[in-house]
Amino acid sequence: MHARLLSVPSPASTAPSSSSPYLPSASGGARPRRASWKPRGPASASAPPPPPLLSLRARASMQPAALPHDGQGGPPVHGVCNTVVGVLGGGQLGKMLCQAASQMGIRIVILDPLPGCPASSVCDEHVVGSFTDGDTVREFAKKCGVLTVEIEHVDAATLERLEKQGVDCEPKASTIMIIQDKYRQKRHFSKCGIPLPDFMEVDTLHSIEEAGEKFGYPLMVKSKRLAYDGRGNAVAKTKEELSSVVASLGGFEHGLYVERWTPFVKELSVIVARSRDSSTVCYPVVETIHKENICHVVEAPAEVSDKIKKLATSVAEKAIKSLEGAGVFAVELFLTEEDQILVNEVAPRPHNSGHHTIESCYTSQYEQHLRAILGLPLGDPSMKAPAAIMYNILGEDEGETGFYLAHQLIRRALNIPGASIHWYAKPEMRKQRKMGHITIVGSSKTSVKSRLDNLLQSNSSDPKQVSPRVAIIMGSQSDLPVMKDAERVLKEFNISYEQTIVSAHRTPERMYDYAKSAKDRGFEVIIAGAGGAAHLPGMVASLTSLPVIGVPIKTSTLSGFDSLLSIVQMPKGIPVATVAIGNAENAGLLAVRILAARDPELWDRVTKYQNDLRDMVLETAERLEDLGSQEFLKGMA
Repeated sequence: MHARLLSVPSPASTAPSSSSPYLPSASGGARPRRASWKPRGPASASAPPPPPLLSLRARASMQPAALPHDGQGGPPVHGVCNTVVGVLGGGQLGKMLCQAASQMGIRIVILDPLPGCPASSVCDEHVVGSFTDGDTVREFAKKCGVLTVEIEHVDAATLERLEKQGVDCEPKASTIMIIQDKYRQKRHFSKCGIPLPDFMEVDTLHSIEEAGEKFGYPLMVKSKRLAYDGRGNAVAKTKEELSSVVASLGGFEHGLYVERWTPFVKELSVIVARSRDSSTVCYPVVETIHKENICHVVEAPAEVSDKIKKLATSVAEKAIKSLEGAGVFAVELFLTEEDQILVNEVAPRPHNSGHHTIESCYTSQYEQHLRAILGLPLGDPSMKAPAAIMYNILGEDEGETGFYLAHQLIRRALNIPGASIHWYAKPEMRKQRKMGHITIVGSSKTSVKSRLDNLLQSNSSDPKQVSPRVAIIMGSQSDLPVMKDAERVLKEFNISYEQTIVSAHRTPERMYDYAKSAKDRGFEVIIAGAGGAAHLPGMVASLTSLPVIGVPIKTSTLSGFDSLLSIVQMPKGIPVATVAIGNAENAGLLAVRILAARDPELWDRVTKYQNDLRDMVLETAERLEDLGSQEFLKGMA
């Protein structure tokens, strides 16, 4: 059954000759070659005399340009490339690959067993059939100039046979075979010197118990094949759980191996593009945040040191250079507490961790994949937006209830600045199924995180409902009448905050825990108000590297001077900013300015606030000058 959406030329009509700088067809078997540019030799004696010299404009207007061809005698190239790309798989990755191809005018044919698969609505032709069936794949290959995959669980053995017959497969069948079997993948990378968690094959209860003794618990147990999005992985916390974990993965006959548990601090990912000449480019390192072994959020770029970024990129590039074929690859990594980078696994195709590139990078991973497999120049992988965050729309419930919940999220996303919605149009809703994604781009990581927080809250207008950026703390409830002015300022600038009581004297343990955990909780500034001895701002500043602004509170004994002096007299190395006695409003404004220094959007609001103050003063001065002092004062009465 064929669902033909647009006309696709036959392979014969698109097959280049052996001298073509473009790709061969499946039936041709010629290898791709780079164009060879050589200066022309001297004209022969029998050659006609050269035409009279004309200006560049005259020549341009009088001489038609030579038509570009796929090869000598081949059809002219209309656009980027005449080669038809065949894709095994028509899921969401195939859909986004087709969308990128459509923009470039590249024709795509997909093979997928589901008539209504996501890519079916945007491809040039959909062949309904199984990409794991050898005969179907062989017939499909006749339609294409180059074969690629959007899912690695295909019939790699057939691809290998097709390659021997001259069919162009990218990446190569050998790479697909290595990636399909995760244990084989580990062995391959281990032989190539790629850093990995310790691993070993297990095929009996005795062997897995030995692995538990060797690696300790918890122990990660994995299926060799068909494991993705949380499927095929299980954790045995104790020796007693081994039998049930093995059974949950289909038993030893299903093919299992184990890995030493990796106590990572972050999960990272690097998208690597490899061209036909084996040159590579790498996208910025991103952080992936998983729940229940499924990717929920991708943050770009990752908030890690330059040293870690370079190490992660180097490891990823080395891993991909050990494989064969062109295309885009994703390298999932662990960052350990010791600043080690370990490879978790590799995907030989576009990847969930690269969705953000559609909006955030000069060349999306999907366009890059097409460039790579077609032998076109690789594009610029750098980010054109300072920051991006991608959120997977996962099924929250089955059926119509799940569709309704997803729709509610999408409706909220339509009101988020910088948000782009991708809906995969899968016909069936299931819990934890990837149904779409939302990418938010912005001027800073803080701004895109804040927008995502707003998106995930049903009441996005209340800044207290999102992750707080500023902590407002005080020694007792008696300080609240003063500290509320800081709260008012933060509300005015729509900055999320938390307000609570933390006493340095009466709850020292709470103060210690609060200050030490502030950075991990996402706070960026702390405003601390205290009267009397005013130890709270100084003690908090000694426990955190976050900026602390002290607000001296007026007391009945010394009118707040004791508080002010104890804050400004902090010892060297423990800075505490301060404001006038009782002036929590300025503390709030100072916090806003600190945040605005790396948040351009907030900076604009702060600048507008200052301009409004200036205009207000100028208007007042003009009114005074026009009215005179007596009339002016009457107006103030």
